Amino acid sequence: MINSTQVSYFTLSAYFDTGSLKYLYFMIVMSLYIVIIIVNASLIVVICMHRSLHEPMYIFLCSLFMNELYGSTGLFPFLLIQILSDVHTVSAPVCFLQMYCIHTYAGVQYLNLAVMSYDRYVAICYPLHYNTLMTSSKIAMFIALTWLYPLIACIVIIYLNSHSQLCGNIINKVYCDSHSVVKLACSYHIVVNIYGLIASFGTIFIVLVFILYTYMKILKVCFSGSKQTRQKAVSTCTPHLASIFNFTVGASFEMIQSRFNMSSLPKIMRIFLSLYFLTCQPLFNPVMYGLNLSKIRVTCKSLMSYVGS
Repeated sequence: MINSTQVSYFTLSAYFDTGSLKYLYFMIVMSLYIVIIIVNASLIVVICMHRSLHEPMYIFLCSLFMNELYGSTGLFPFLLIQILSDVHTVSAPVCFLQMYCIHTYAGVQYLNLAVMSYDRYVAICYPLHYNTLMTSSKIAMFIALTWLYPLIACIVIIYLNSHSQLCGNIINKVYCDSHSVVKLACSYHIVVNIYGLIASFGTIFIVLVFILYTYMKILKVCFSGSKQTRQKAVSTCTPHLASIFNFTVGASFEMIQSRFNMSSLPKIMRIFLSLYFLTCQPLFNPVMYGLNLSKIRVTCKSLMSYVGS
């Protein structure tokens, strides 16, 4: 029996020898990371600089883009190092740090999407009371809750995992995650599993039910409202619903793969499925919101015209 304090490193066994192609993979991943940084950072700057975008919806969007920069930074530099490396090992502290970044990113993402659902619900169902319901103090409270709950909850998960008794150090992934370390435990750790279930239930199931409830109310108002109300709902809710769907599908891929034997799938497909919600969401959201929200689109066009002149 090996105590976790004696495990100084973990081996990431999902990597495979790509030969000279590793430089091509490195360039692809590096390009992806650069694009994610540029588009998300640019939209954050646009929202912060223009007072016309200092509204609750755009403030929540700014929080969403900041989280995508945070999650990408927790993954991509690590991936780039591992792609070029011949020995795919990671020290225990770095592994737990990456685990913390990835899990907090996922938690903040889901809570941020839930807060944005509530914002759209108030804007469409109670338009006359929007400014009184969505005050500056309430917006600050929502953003603080969105970030603080996952940051605190994941500290507990990392603490429990780092103090578990492990009988191995091989993680069948290209990055570190909590469930992979839990599977290395020498015996069933009831505290870790119960806490993990409670945290997952609170972050995923309750939030998803809340999002579905808000959109049922929005749809009810849309069907009984005017054509203008329906157009407003479609223009502002379409990118949000697409983002929720994209993230939920990607997170589901990862959860299913972590808990069930997917060895029948090709290794490259398993790697893609495990990385989908971490790599596609930070690209998907800026494009989706940038194309569908007219205020952001018009502001970006005017800014580019000003730079070009």
